[in-house]
Amino acid sequence: MTSLSSLLIVVGLFLLGGVYSFVKQKMPRQLIVLISIAAGICLVAGVMRLEVWN
Repeated sequence: MTSLSSLLIVVGLFLLGGVYSFVKQKMPRQLIVLISIAAGICLVAGVMRLEVWN
């Protein structure tokens, strides 16, 4: 596992935690969608790097 893959996965999980928190606080839907997309991109990029480079 490379450090960049690990970092992307950790950031993605952190952003998912933020999404959960924002939903509970009833934050604006656009912000929740934006952070969800960013979390998904980070997680997919991290997993793809794991699959491609190993």
